[in-house]
This record gives sequence, C-alpha cells and structure tokens, in this order.
Amino acid sequence: MLEQVGLLVGSPWIYAAVALSVLLDVFLPVLPSGVLVITAATAAAAGTATDVPDILALTLCAATASVLGDLMAYRLAWRGGARLDRAISRSRRLTTAQERLGAALARGGGALVVLARFAPAGRSVVSFGAGAAHRRVRDFLPWSALAGCTWAAYSVALGYFGAHWLGASWLATAVSVGALFGAGAGAAYLMRREPRTS
Repeated sequence: MLEQVGLLVGSPWIYAAVALSVLLDVFLPVLPSGVLVITAATAAAAGTATDVPDILALTLCAATASVLGDLMAYRLAWRGGARLDRAISRSRRLTTAQERLGAALARGGGALVVLARFAPAGRSVVSFGAGAAHRRVRDFLPWSALAGCTWAAYSVALGYFGAHWLGASWLATAVSVGALFGAGAGAAYLMRREPRTS
C-alpha cells in the first residue's frame, strides 16, 4: 500500500485526496482522514526531493480542509437548528456535550474545540453543536482554526518523523497511527470528565 500511496504522493492528487477526506470526515467520522494524512507524510518522508510533496503544503492542506469542514457543519446546523436540537435532545451524551460546549465557548474556553478535534467524532459534535446553539462565529472560528492546525501538524509530524525514526514501513505507519488513536482516546477521556466545580 505504501508503494501505491507513494505514487499518489508524487502527484498533486495527494492534496485533493487529503483535502476531500479531511473536509468530509466532519460529516462521516468513519473516514480515515488521519490515517491518510499520516500515510502521506510517511511516504513523503521516504521519497526523494523531486517527488515528495512539501510537508508544509500537506499540513496547510489538512488544516484548511479541517476548518472549512467545521464551518460547513456549523452553518448547516445553524440553519437546521430546530431539527438538530430535537435529534440532540434524544441523546443524553449529546445534550451534555452541547451544554458543555456552549458554556466553554461562552466563557472563552474554546480549548474544548481543540480537544474535540482529536476525539473520535468529537469534531462533529462540536461543529454541529456550536451551529445548532447559534454560538457566534467569532467565538467558534478561531478555536476551530487552532484545532485544525494543531491536528494537522500533529498528524503530519507523526508520519514524517515516524518514517525517519523507524523507516518508511508498515511499522512506522502503524506506530504513528497508534499514536494518533492514543491522542484521540486521551481527548475522548478528557471530554467525558465532569467539569470541576469551583
């Protein structure tokens, strides 16, 4: 598979594949966008200077697609708020997540948005929740941008440095993907924790 990804990495299509996957995974959290970013960075680290995409361009592509996807979900939820509110109200976990998000954004604690970018489906809950609750875009967008940049830089760095340390192999990719999933599990744990009362 790395050979096939290597062929893709050597063409401009890798940017389109990464952008599309990252853009759409807010709507379909099962899309392996993180795995694709890591695999592309791993293959890029193994290539030569003539056929490797720029790592910075790969990072910017993933970060931009992440923010655009967040904004699309936010706007859709803003417009369909009543229906989405009914759907969210049927789930205690989603209701709790939406309330915590609203409280965090209201007091400027958008670190929850950054944390949610790493948690499985957390990005979806936060983006749709912020839109459905009609949070101001100026409260949401900077945190979404920080989340997208942090996640993209982390994912690309995992693939790139994993390949340098372990070689461009399945082992490097597996270790890097494991580290991404580990960060996601940690983020999900932190998001589930009850906020401390002061």
